[in-house]
Amino acid sequence: MNEKPRARIGDVFIFLSGTIVAWNVPEESPTLLATKTLFPAVVNPHLERLETEDLEYAEDLSRDSSSMKGDTIYLGCKVGNPQTQTKISMDSTETDGMQGSLRESPTSDVNITLAKIAFSSGPARSTKLAVLESLLDEYFESTRSIPTMLSRGKGLPFTWSFVLQKTGQLMSIRAQLNLYSELTDSLPDLFWDSRYELGLERSYDQVGRALDVGVRIKTLNEKMDYAQEIASVLRAQLSEQHGNRLEWIIIALITIEVGFEVRCIYNEKRWSLLHDIR
Repeated sequence: MNEKPRARIGDVFIFLSGTIVAWNVPEESPTLLATKTLFPAVVNPHLERLETEDLEYAEDLSRDSSSMKGDTIYLGCKVGNPQTQTKISMDSTETDGMQGSLRESPTSDVNITLAKIAFSSGPARSTKLAVLESLLDEYFESTRSIPTMLSRGKGLPFTWSFVLQKTGQLMSIRAQLNLYSELTDSLPDLFWDSRYELGLERSYDQVGRALDVGVRIKTLNEKMDYAQEIASVLRAQLSEQHGNRLEWIIIALITIEVGFEVRCIYNEKRWSLLHDIR
């Protein structure tokens, strides 16, 4: 996230999906954080498949609430609104004795941070989706010849290990999308406990729509349904081939058994004839 009009201390949010969202920090910092600092804690890293998403944001002192227009996020920082509440606090400073001084201490940082987390969910989900989309594209690339082979009536030169591998890859992608991440959550648990006035649910929905998160999730599931059909055809084809192979093995064994029986009958007849001649 790059800030437009004014500078302030940067923020970095790390999501359970393995996504890092940074606000107002040097461009190389998130990459260094992901590839160096946090890398020892990473499960199933994919450094060769890093995805990034850039959005502009601005802190607007004239706005009562945060919103998003186009690719720009506007954080409402107007004093007195729900996201910039202030409180009177007592600071104790020691001079000749204990002396109290009143000052206004902004508590807006917490609420603005919550708004940033709500907006950060969009890039976090978008980059995770981009990784899954890349994985699915690789899956389709490795199986693109199968429909052509089937349309030409050719046999499939694949082994059970190949089919199991592709089935496992597809199940892993589907699980990462629908089970093991917050990608499909309508609203993360964090926002259920927040005050309605903060508008975090609205911010979450706005950034999701701006980055087409919902549409991409639906498209990805539809593509995986098609990929599942390919995997099902592969399993059915190999099962049929395996069944045919077993049938031929059984026929061969029966043929051998019949041959032995015929030989035994022939030998019995032969010995019977020889015994009668004697």
